[in-house]
Amino acid sequence: MARPNFLFISTHDINPHLGCYAGVWPGAEEAVTPRLDALAAEGVRFDSALAAAPVCAPARSAIFTGVYPTAAGTMHMRANAVPPPEVQLVPEILRRAGYFATNNWFTDFQFDVPPTAFDYCGDNAHWRDRPDPQTPFFAAFHSLITHESKLYEDGARLVDVLSQVAPDARRDAAEVTLPPYYPDLPEFRTAWANYLNLISAMDQWVGRLVDDLAADGLSENTVVIFWSDHGIGMPGGKRWAAEAGLRVPLIVRWPAAIAGGQVRTDVVETMDLAATILEIAGVKVPENMDSAPLISSAGAALVSDGLAFGARDRMMDDEDTSRTVRDDRYRYIRHMHPDRSPMQFGKYPDQFPPTQRLRMMKYAEARQVADGELPSLLTEPQRRLVATTKEPEEFYDLVNDPHQTTNLIADPTVTDHVSRLREQLDQWMRGTGDLGLKDELDLIRAWSPGGVRPQTDTPEVEMQEGMLRATSTTEGASIGWTKNEPDLRPPQQFEARLGRRIQLDLPWNVYTDPIPQDDGPVWFRAWRLGFEPSETVRIG
Repeated sequence: MARPNFLFISTHDINPHLGCYAGVWPGAEEAVTPRLDALAAEGVRFDSALAAAPVCAPARSAIFTGVYPTAAGTMHMRANAVPPPEVQLVPEILRRAGYFATNNWFTDFQFDVPPTAFDYCGDNAHWRDRPDPQTPFFAAFHSLITHESKLYEDGARLVDVLSQVAPDARRDAAEVTLPPYYPDLPEFRTAWANYLNLISAMDQWVGRLVDDLAADGLSENTVVIFWSDHGIGMPGGKRWAAEAGLRVPLIVRWPAAIAGGQVRTDVVETMDLAATILEIAGVKVPENMDSAPLISSAGAALVSDGLAFGARDRMMDDEDTSRTVRDDRYRYIRHMHPDRSPMQFGKYPDQFPPTQRLRMMKYAEARQVADGELPSLLTEPQRRLVATTKEPEEFYDLVNDPHQTTNLIADPTVTDHVSRLREQLDQWMRGTGDLGLKDELDLIRAWSPGGVRPQTDTPEVEMQEGMLRATSTTEGASIGWTKNEPDLRPPQQFEARLGRRIQLDLPWNVYTDPIPQDDGPVWFRAWRLGFEPSETVRIG
């Protein structure tokens, strides 16, 4: 069988609120998602998939490198990290193995993404761009349809997005079921209904990609992987080291090797997609990866170790540190700063109505106390979201308490389980060398001595028997080459925010073997993740 292709589809900020997860995730049945339900029926649905972090860029860095954010230095939201030299991007590894790799523009990995990562990276990047239809491909598509910001779009833009969702598939705010940690108020009902309806719109987008694949006759031997970066973009979810912040949908379809209708109940980490892709592609998984394959090259299930770890670190201007581990029933959470509120002020999330309303209700309860009354506007689970402090440790039975409403840390009936997961978390933190426990400013000083980011050494190019051989003395550097003069342009502001601080000069071939010297010039350049790119060398 030919090497399989990969259609890598991601969305933002959702829990497993897909129809196919009905009975698995609370409220999943309220979402209308026929295309993703069909994808699950034709492949394997993972019922307990967890992100490495409850926010997008750190979680995504783990998936694309196979390394925990706390080990790669990518744990703080909005950072310019310098990962260890052995850290590599999965699409670049695939390119070295002969794959054609594309990405439809979104590169938010916490470090500058070099041109060697993808053959094409832009709004219109597509598997159809490959020069030879026989070349296997890795094509990544990212959608912002369900991003937390979209829950609060103005009426016209929201109507436009939802126009593709049939009226009978839309959920009305008056009919949705809220989790118990949200007050039953219009701000929450409206946001929740928008969330479900945007998931339905995203479902149609996924369907169009799957239809394009079928139209090209590529369905049979293409591994379609659908995932979300982390959990729901509302209080208690995104930015929380909790089940709602880390639990995500994960569906894999590969008709050539995986029988449809399968369900995986083992606890898995979405970071394991890195090793899974390489394993299926027949490419050696780098030893430095924390990732482990979930599916073999023959399509067989490779059962996980049953644990999922997560880390919550600085969220832009909201500084906190929490660590968590989960098995098939229990979640243990440790807060390094219990004196801080779980919902500190953050300029970005504080612009949204649910966060604002919770703060107003906290203030109103403070007025009750000031008047000599007991607070009565929030329930205990709701109050916990905006509390001034938090308990140092939390422990939940997710089978009986999926919304994490009752902290069992002091319950004597679960003491053994608490001790076991507490030790598992300690071992993981030691094993990864948890960089989130270090002072971030010290990390920045180490990454940029004297305030200057190191530059990748310029490639050394030699002519040997009519072939150009290139090397770089910078450990971990990737060398690119091209016979077309690089077209440089500075990144736009939005691109820079999403990890494109370097000059963009695509496309570049990944250097793996000596290049034949012909009549035209050849350009070489080197990149090392987190460093400034090298100078460009022109030969000929």
